[in-house]
Amino acid sequence: MKQSLDKINLILIAVSVIIIVTGFCLMAGEPSGEVYNPDIFSFRRITLGPMISLAGFVLMLFAILFRSKK
Repeated sequence: MKQSLDKINLILIAVSVIIIVTGFCLMAGEPSGEVYNPDIFSFRRITLGPMISLAGFVLMLFAILFRSKK
């Protein structure tokens, strides 16, 4: 039986999941509770984490639609 996704597709999907999780880990951190914590507006949480997650989602889309030239 032929699989709809090849080995390269599955590898790209696994890499994209790792990239997405890395982006979400970069967005995580200590919350701002009763005392104001200015770290919630850091570059890592506001810009870098979402950009890495977005790149992971784009790679996921590419990994699903990629077709090798066999």
